[in-house]
Formats: sequence, C-alpha cells, structure tokens
Amino acid sequence: MMVDKQNGLPEITNFSEEDRHFMEMAIELSIKNIDEGGGPFGAVIVRDGKYIASGANRVVPNNDPTAHAEVTAIRNACRELNTFSLEGCTVYTSCEPCPMCLSALYWAGIERICYANTKRDAAAIEFDDSFIYDQLRLDYDRRTIHCEHFMRDEALAAFRKWNDKLDKVEY
Repeated sequence: MMVDKQNGLPEITNFSEEDRHFMEMAIELSIKNIDEGGGPFGAVIVRDGKYIASGANRVVPNNDPTAHAEVTAIRNACRELNTFSLEGCTVYTSCEPCPMCLSALYWAGIERICYANTKRDAAAIEFDDSFIYDQLRLDYDRRTIHCEHFMRDEALAAFRKWNDKLDKVEY
C-alpha cells in the first residue's frame, strides 16, 4: 500500500470502477464549476451505488460562505431524498473536506468520504484552512473572533422544553 507523503495516510490504489466513476464526476464538476464562476471543488453523493445528488462550490456566485461543494451536495441530497439523514451514503469529493464540510458530513450521517486533492493541495492554491484547525485548539480568550457568553439561564428554557418534548425527532 502506498502512503501519501503529504498527509501520511494510505493512498488507496485498489478502488473500484464504481469509485472511479463517481470520483471522475466530482472532479469534472470541480473543473466545470470554475467556468461558471465558482471555486475548484465538486462533490457527488451516492447510496448503494446510485447517484443521489451533487454540488459545486458556489461561495462567490451565491454570496454564501457556506456554499462549499460538500455542503451544497448535502443540501441537494437531503432535498432529493426528503430527509435530513444521509446514512449509508458515500461522498466523492474533488478535495479533502475543510473543517466546516467535514463537520456537515458527520452531522448528515455520511458513511464514507472519498477525496482526490488533499488539504495541502488546496493550501497551495490559497485555500488554506489550517488557521481554523489552529483556532479550534485555542481557548476562547485567545481566538481571533471574540466569544462572549451570557444569558445561559434564559437560553436553557429552550433546552428544557426540547428535553421534555415527547414527540421530538432526534438527530
């Protein structure tokens, strides 16, 4: 097994033809998206070998800093399946997910993440998320975004109401 020298993770060389097909779709989407005013990122979501939805980076065209390829694909897949849960799904993404996208993939219940470019490849073209990882390790008082905590007692009313709700849908 080969090891990717950039991130020290094993580089899979025995992926299936199905994996290749869906990754090629994500990569093609990332290339096409540049001509459409978006960033060089694409993602495809699949369940049981069947295409569900895709997404591309639309941060600039949509004026939406959360419109990354994976988040867009998650939104499209959830709309297509009429559910908030993407359990049993695989995402094929043209680049290793950033911290926001990785979190969204976890929240969506994605089972498997396959990526092509690495976060170091992204950093080499000025898409560097290392500062976010660095910020998360810091205490609140040392982060560049000032965090202020107040009115907890009042806000706990919503949490108590949720906790007591008998017909809640947990996620």
